[in-house]
Amino acid sequence: MSQHPELRRAMGGFDATTVGIGAMIGAGAFVVFAPASASAGALLPLAVVIAGFVAYCNASATASLAVRYPTSGGTYVYGREQLGPWPGFLAGWGFVTGKLASCAAMALTFGLYAAPGAEKAAGVAAVVGLTLVNLLGVTRTALATRVIVSLVVPVLAFVIVVAFASPAASGLAAAGPTGAVGVLQASGLLFFAFAGYARIATMGEEVREPRRNIPAAIFGALGFTLLLYLLLALSLLHAFGPTRLAGTTAPLREVFDAAAPGGAAGVGGAVITLAAALASLGALLALIAGVGRTSLAMARGGDLPRVLSRVSARYSVPWVADVMTAVVVVVLLLATDVLTVVGFSSFGVLLYYAIANIAAVTLTERQWYSPRWLNAVGAAGCLVLAFTLPATSVLTMLGVLAVGLIVRAVLLARRRAA
Repeated sequence: MSQHPELRRAMGGFDATTVGIGAMIGAGAFVVFAPASASAGALLPLAVVIAGFVAYCNASATASLAVRYPTSGGTYVYGREQLGPWPGFLAGWGFVTGKLASCAAMALTFGLYAAPGAEKAAGVAAVVGLTLVNLLGVTRTALATRVIVSLVVPVLAFVIVVAFASPAASGLAAAGPTGAVGVLQASGLLFFAFAGYARIATMGEEVREPRRNIPAAIFGALGFTLLLYLLLALSLLHAFGPTRLAGTTAPLREVFDAAAPGGAAGVGGAVITLAAALASLGALLALIAGVGRTSLAMARGGDLPRVLSRVSARYSVPWVADVMTAVVVVVLLLATDVLTVVGFSSFGVLLYYAIANIAAVTLTERQWYSPRWLNAVGAAGCLVLAFTLPATSVLTMLGVLAVGLIVRAVLLARRRAA
């Protein structure tokens, strides 16, 4: 008999794939392309491909580990089981702290599009509302995400068509750093947008037939999103060129406005604003669920307060972890400018996946899609991208990780002394 109350396996493969897509398109489509273009210039599509390849390495490792350990917690569980409690804690702490910042960034992005001038209040409302959706059960989470994705993806597809139909921008001069460093830095930033498939693995305890559905959902979500991002990168470069793309804060809306002047532009702007708001909500919905479930797993393992391991008997969700996630995100929203911590979040997620790849190397049961050499390449790729991010982000995250490790060491020492 299980020591802890188990979550209900209520999601099929399609629902799990939709949750992964919904987690990725919010950040990638509306946040990342301009700063990535500033680093990579005309090589932006190459940066997308590199980020997608590293994400594929991570997806293969995550899928094989999720098949071996189909429970909530993702790489926190994988690291503990395959490498030991300290690497597992490092992965879980990096994920939770980085993704709390991502939650706040997505909430503020929603506020900036939906209620300029009152963005923080709107962001808080979004966090509270979506936490309530999560508390009603994972099937509600999957249904809400499916609705959001079905509305956002057609808008993005139309923007791609309009951008390719626009007159080609003159010149492809780079806007910022170029060469290997610029491309790798852009890939590290773009990786922020590819991390959604982790939400599928962290909810592995709630997916039916996990050995079949988890890998299919991860690769389906990643493949769809990679194609979408590559088409967006190519179309935006065609319409703007790298310098203008790097200087705009809302390139998708500007493409639409340029193609629909006058009164139609207002309608087009409203459509893009609605799509951006929905995409941000979709990403935030899946992020809250993922952070809550990793916190649940860490509480079960004794690395976070035990109260976070409580599961609702009625809705089979980690309600205490979800509520505490919402509280921390609201505090971040009110106290900080979280749009400056995208690099911070990227560093935490890349470290998380580096540990996932290292854990996958140690597996004795090999899946066809996860050869050991690919796991090693994935670990190296994650570390390279992590340390090419801006120095402030790297140093800040290293400090946060060090604090977590020190606190855990002190708590363990006290438990042994008692």
